[in-house]
Amino acid sequence: MIRIDHLTKTYGRARGVTDLTLRVPEGSCFGFIGPNGAGKSTTIRTLLGLISPTAGSARVLGLDCVRQRNAILAQVGYMPSEAMFYPDMRVGQVIRLSADLRKKDCRAQAAALCEALELDTRKRIRELSLGNRKKVSIVCAMQHRPRLYILDEPTSGLDPLVQRAFWSELEARRREGAAVFLSSHVLYEVQRYCDRAAIIREGRLVVEGTTAELDIENKFFDYYEGRAAL
Repeated sequence: MIRIDHLTKTYGRARGVTDLTLRVPEGSCFGFIGPNGAGKSTTIRTLLGLISPTAGSARVLGLDCVRQRNAILAQVGYMPSEAMFYPDMRVGQVIRLSADLRKKDCRAQAAALCEALELDTRKRIRELSLGNRKKVSIVCAMQHRPRLYILDEPTSGLDPLVQRAFWSELEARRREGAAVFLSSHVLYEVQRYCDRAAIIREGRLVVEGTTAELDIENKFFDYYEGRAAL
């Protein structure tokens, strides 16, 4: 579902990611871990074709991330870390706009997701808390039932009950064959829900493997507190 080969992205003298190679197979949930500035969002934006790599390559659903960006965006459910919407629109209008941009009728899926997430579609975006704006982002990313979900900090700002509903829905999608690539700071979520994970530090991959063989929390602090070498 995702194939990254020796991906490098620099911003002038600033580092983004360096020589990154990863694979995300069909039906998997892949956790991408690192603190702020490690290169997670740079990787995600490159996968979506929002920025171009300096070197190396990336393919999503077999499509080249530079030359076939529009085809990728049509087939992926993307959730950014910060949800930004037109503030005066109502929740239901934003959700319908997202579906209309994809030229799909997602009303039944949207209604089911809004019910599961306890999201009031009558409110205006400017009236919503951070957590409720995050719910809108979840519905927009999931209502068209894509084959691949690329999620950047999906549960930040959500209360525990909504987090449980979100993971339950995502697990159901995975059982149908969809894959998930998610960036997260919540280490226990990665350990519990992901089957594979990678830790990135200063733009470089430091460890990758199954969550069954990795102790995510200990590995993370080993590398970030200097107990393990790069």
